[in-house]
This record gives sequence, C-alpha cells and structure tokens, in this order.
Amino acid sequence: MTVRVFATIRLAALCLLLGAVPALAQSAAAGAERRVDGRSGPLIVRTVTAGLVHPWGLAVLPDGRMLVTERPGRLRIVTRDGQMSAPLKGVPEVFAQDQGGLLDVALDPNFSANRLVYVSFAEPGPGGASTAVARGRLGADALEDVKVVFRQVPKVSGGNHFGSRLAFAPDGNLFITTGERFRFDPAQDLTGHLGKVIRIRPDGTVPDDNPFVKRPDARPEIWSYGHRNVQGAAIHPTTGVLLTHEMGPRGGDELNIPQAGRNYGWPLVSWGDHYDGKPIPKPPTRPDLADAIRHWTPVIAPSGMAFYTSDRIPGWRGSLLIGGLQSRGIVRLTLDGETVTGEERIGLGARIRDVVQGPDGEVLALTDEDDGKLLRLTPAE
Repeated sequence: MTVRVFATIRLAALCLLLGAVPALAQSAAAGAERRVDGRSGPLIVRTVTAGLVHPWGLAVLPDGRMLVTERPGRLRIVTRDGQMSAPLKGVPEVFAQDQGGLLDVALDPNFSANRLVYVSFAEPGPGGASTAVARGRLGADALEDVKVVFRQVPKVSGGNHFGSRLAFAPDGNLFITTGERFRFDPAQDLTGHLGKVIRIRPDGTVPDDNPFVKRPDARPEIWSYGHRNVQGAAIHPTTGVLLTHEMGPRGGDELNIPQAGRNYGWPLVSWGDHYDGKPIPKPPTRPDLADAIRHWTPVIAPSGMAFYTSDRIPGWRGSLLIGGLQSRGIVRLTLDGETVTGEERIGLGARIRDVVQGPDGEVLALTDEDDGKLLRLTPAE
C-alpha cells in the first residue's frame, strides 16, 4: 500500500468519525435525566433530544412525533425517542437575524384530514422584515403547496419584537400574536399590524365579526391592540377564551385576556419602566385602557404558554404553564375564572422558549440555546 493511499484511507476514516460526532452528541444527550422538586411532588426531567439551534416552536403530531422549529429557518420532525429528521423542505425564506427567524408552528384543527401545518416567521422584504404566517401540507420530507396567509404591515428595519404565537380558537379562526418591532407608538396605530393580536380564518380571509372590519381607518385583521411583544398564546380549554402574555420593558411582563377591539395600553402605560430608567405611567392612571390580569417585576421574560388538562402530574390539571427565559424554567399559574390564584416556579436551569402538553400528559419544553434541547417532564414514580 502506498503512502498516498494509506493517507487517503486515514483521511476518509477521520471524516467519517467527525461526521458522526453531532449524532453521537445528540445520542449521548438523549435520555439524560435529572430530578427537580415541585409543590405536588418531584419531577423527572429527561432530555429527548439535543443539538437544536435556538428551537422556538413545538407542535405534537397525532402519532406522537413532534414538529420543532429552529430560529435559523429549519423545521424538523422529532420522534418520541429523540430521533431528529433532516430539515424539511419547502419552509419559506426567513429573516434570521437577532430575534427574527422561523418561529412558531401549529397544526390545523382538521390536521388528520388535511395535514395542514402553519408556521410563523420573520419575513424579509422591502423596508426590512415583518411577521408572517404560511401554511403547507405536511409530506414525507417537506411542506408542500406552501402559501402565505398573513403578512404584517409595514415591514421595518431591525431585528426585535416579532411576537409570533399561533392559537386556533374553537370556532376555527386563527389568532396570531405580533410585536411592535421595538417601535413603540405603532402599537396604537390601527392602520398597521405592529403591536396587535390578529384574527383571521385559516385561509387568510377576515372574519365578518372582527371588531374593526367596517372601519376604513383600521386593518380588518386586528383583534386587539396596544401590545408590546406577545410571545405566548393559549385557548382556555373550558371557556374557549384567548389568553396571551407579553414582555414588558424594564419590568412589567403581562398576562392578558385580549378582548375584541380593546386597547392594552402600550406604550401609553406599563407596569414597567423604560430601559433607561425613565418612568412610564402605570395602568391605573388610564382606566379607559385594558389592564393585565397578572404582571411581573422583575420580569420572567415569558415565551410559550399552554393549559395543562391531564391528571398525570398530580395537582396540575387546569394550570397555565408559561415558559420563562429570564426565570429559566416553567411558571405554573392556577386560576379561578379570570383571577390568578397562585404561582409556582419550576426551575430548569435554562431559558425556556416554548412549553406544551404531550400526548400522555407529560410536559414538553424547548430550551433557547445554540445547543437547544427538547425536554420531557413527568412525575417521579
């Protein structure tokens, strides 16, 4: 064997070894578990998979597999045992800068029949970028027949405050949360979508009973306004009412129940202050504006939200689960109607970007990291 041939074989073997490193790392991380304490008893936190780059949104398929978005623009399928697919084809081009990228993912209410999947994303275009929502049919390795059903206007420069959670109401209409793109005043401007909660039909058309549908000086897709950066949305499992949360400035994260046509105050009022310390008038000074049902100072930096409807974790049925970026865990709230009656924080030691209930009553959470993880929480048995 010549020296050249021997060197070639060694190089090929090294390449194979290096190529296997990410898979080996993912495999090693999967299955790792630890124990955390909760008021209702200890929980086991297992790593389902690792190696996700800033995962953002999570949706559980009927067969138990999971769709996971990565902010750089990738959509993957993850099996229950942690096997991760190659990126699915057909995902729209995204503005992957700062807080922008591929964001939330949701299944159509009739997914079993139509296999439609909705993704929200920061869409590039003339003037900068804005939040958009597209839907496509889930195939074996791609989203097919992809169509944009909503585009936030206007597009502006910068990479902050895209909002971007998706929630289907019981009537089949789709709520889309947005941010004000760190522009403040546009949250009060009804001629644009910045800082608004949006309500559309799944095909992108506007429901006839939207609050501003007959006003020529307002965008008909708007449901509520005066929002800052809404990164959580969930439908109450009993009442069907939408709840959202949004990030405050320096303090003042909020939990809201957005009602049709109501103004939620940003930037006129806030429970927080500006980053430079300049005070903002507090909500009680403007009783004409809708107020939050809960607020946090110091902030928890909420992202992702889901109601827990199972009995698998004792004492959690009916709780509202919120991912905490700054609080590095899950914030569990108990409610009596529209009143928050209690709060528990489950520390996970990582920025939690999204949280959902799994098919067997487990809780699934995504960590917001370069080496992001999909976690599964179950009661210790």
